[in-house]
Amino acid sequence: MSFEVVGRLHKKFDTEKKTESFQAREFVIEVEGQYPQFVKFQLVQDRCSVIDNHNEGDTIKVHFDLRGREWQGKYFTNLNAWRVEANTAPAEGAPPPAAEGAFPSLSDAPASVEDDLPF
Repeated sequence: MSFEVVGRLHKKFDTEKKTESFQAREFVIEVEGQYPQFVKFQLVQDRCSVIDNHNEGDTIKVHFDLRGREWQGKYFTNLNAWRVEANTAPAEGAPPPAAEGAFPSLSDAPASVEDDLPF
């Protein structure tokens, strides 16, 4: 399951070597909205360096997967980032891209489509 989100890079953490064969790195982005959200992502193994070329304050697009697991009756969720790229702003006047998995709104329907429902 793959998702993407655009936000401002708020904080980068150093890579942590968890075991001899596993390393992880975390970073936080600020997602704008009425109530800005600070969302933490995790990079693992050879992907730990994908955030190196981005500075705190940069607007970036993060491609990530949802990961979840159970351990001793507790459940954990990770946002596992696998690609980070500089955000390229859409052309002025262009509609914003729809979020993956988003439902279309009534304004998305063509004006020429007539409602054929009997009620």
